[in-house]
Amino acid sequence: MSDGISGDGTDFDDGGTGFGDGPGVEDELLEEGLRQAASLLDPVPPALLQSAIDAFALRDLEARVAELTFDSLVDAIPVRGAAAAPRMLTFSAGGTTLDVELTEEGLIGQVLPPAPARIDILTGPRPDTTTTADDMGRFTAPVIPSGPFALRLHTPDEVVLTEWLRA
Repeated sequence: MSDGISGDGTDFDDGGTGFGDGPGVEDELLEEGLRQAASLLDPVPPALLQSAIDAFALRDLEARVAELTFDSLVDAIPVRGAAAAPRMLTFSAGGTTLDVELTEEGLIGQVLPPAPARIDILTGPRPDTTTTADDMGRFTAPVIPSGPFALRLHTPDEVVLTEWLRA
């Protein structure tokens, strides 16, 4: 419980909730009022709501989630005068790495350690595209993601799902 005095000696009123007691009834009522106002004044667009529902339906509870460890849009050092370079992405999940290059022709990538695999290119509500990696883990796909996308990698040992990104 609080004694009504802050660390610097000034008085304050914590509404009787004390520290660590969580939000009070007034906070919950305020939050509910704000939710109702937001739903009336700034509702979620139906297309966005449907995309969120579709993305949730695409989840794979058995898959390991691969973390984005490199994105050339964020991590690369720009070179003055250079032509627009393809976007490079690296995802990691445990001992599995997925390197992907987004080009104007589609996706080029490699699974490490090298192994044959099936790669599903998830693009939200649009139909998935599937490609296969050869024995060296290399793959290509003539798909150019234009919005949110993720990759689902199926190896003989595991299923790995990348984070969703915007192309």
